[in-house]
Amino acid sequence: QVQLVESGGGLVQAGGSLRLSCAASGRFSSIYTMGWARQAPGKEREMVASITSGGGTDTIDSAKGRFTISRDNAKNTVYLQMNSLKPEDTAVYYCNAQGVKGYSGTYFYTSGGFWGQGTQVTVSS
Repeated sequence: QVQLVESGGGLVQAGGSLRLSCAASGRFSSIYTMGWARQAPGKEREMVASITSGGGTDTIDSAKGRFTISRDNAKNTVYLQMNSLKPEDTAVYYCNAQGVKGYSGTYFYTSGGFWGQGTQVTVSS
């Protein structure tokens, strides 16, 4: 079992910054990919950014240059630094973990990976 707990969301004015954190806990040895997805009201969930255990990152075009994803493998924690926030960034942000290995080295098979409960980010104009 893998538990993901997000924190750092809140209300901020356009142009402001927020830093989201997600800590993974449970009986596992490693996580290959950790990332963030968001879902705005009435819209489908979309991946915002992801990072592998080796440091490779992927960020959606609308967030490039503004959002920076990072992780601390030792603490099983992923971060999303969000700068120059826009009202369009308003959404519930969910933490995601994929490629999770148990202590035996066997992957936990879960379609779409594991998900946190989400943290609300609201950006006012």
